[in-house]
Amino acid sequence: MVNVACGMKESEPLRRRVCEGLEGEVLEIGFGSGHNVPFYPAAVTRVAAVDPSDVGWKLAEKRLGAATMPVERAGLDGQHLPFPDSSFDAALSTWTLCTVPDADAALHEVRRVLKPGGTLHFVEHGLAPDEDVRRWQRRLDPLEQRIFDGCHLTRPIVDLLTTAGFVITELDVFYEKGAPKAMGADSLGVAMSPG
Repeated sequence: MVNVACGMKESEPLRRRVCEGLEGEVLEIGFGSGHNVPFYPAAVTRVAAVDPSDVGWKLAEKRLGAATMPVERAGLDGQHLPFPDSSFDAALSTWTLCTVPDADAALHEVRRVLKPGGTLHFVEHGLAPDEDVRRWQRRLDPLEQRIFDGCHLTRPIVDLLTTAGFVITELDVFYEKGAPKAMGADSLGVAMSPG
């Protein structure tokens, strides 16, 4: 179900945008079934894919076969990354922080493994910019978590990033076209790990 929902054509322009500018060795948390693989720029030399789902990795086989750079499954849990400090040039997270049980821990881990000046490219849904929509998100959040494997509608994405020590260098906050506002309040941008 997640593979189908995350693979909708409507998400492709957002995936393309969020992957722009990635280069070097990239950590992708919440790799899922590899929907970002076709959008990795040529400047990406290697991808370390972190995701707990064996089914997702199996579903990614076709996309992995078409990848122009090595993509290796390199961890199961974004909250405990098996890499030394300052290992990656960039990181990528697409609609992942909503389901990580401890988003703060995951973001601190991502920051730890990024080189100084490294960037985290993200597109995440979370707390809406409008209070009327936020009220609906708070009402729907318990149901959303039960139906969609722990997915939270009310996580304040920008606050989570800045609390983890990232500096936001690019940010676009918007509602996804065709999605209910309570479920499609997105933040897309780039956050830098200061040196």
